[in-house]
Amino acid sequence: QMQLVESGGRLVQTGGSLRLSCAASGRAFSASTMRWFRQRPGKQREFVALIASDGTTELVGEVQGRFTISRDNAKNTVGLQMSRLKPDDTAVYFCNALTTYGSFWGQGTQVTVSS
Repeated sequence: QMQLVESGGRLVQTGGSLRLSCAASGRAFSASTMRWFRQRPGKQREFVALIASDGTTELVGEVQGRFTISRDNAKNTVGLQMSRLKPDDTAVYFCNALTTYGSFWGQGTQVTVSS
């Protein structure tokens, strides 16, 4: 099992920045692909970003240039640095781990961007 706990979500103004963090406990974090998803009000959960075990990153088009994903294998954490936030970024952000023994989700952290 891997447990994931997200933190860092809060109310922020349009144009502001925020850093989300996901702390993982469990086996083989460094070998896992870590992903961030979000669920906007009334919408399906959607992919935002991933970072592979080798550090390769991928971000969905609408956040490219504004969001950065990173990981610290020594601390078993993955971060999502968000800048130039827009009201449309308002969502619950979830951390996901793709491990050799399954896929695991955190409970999410709420990000609200006021206009």
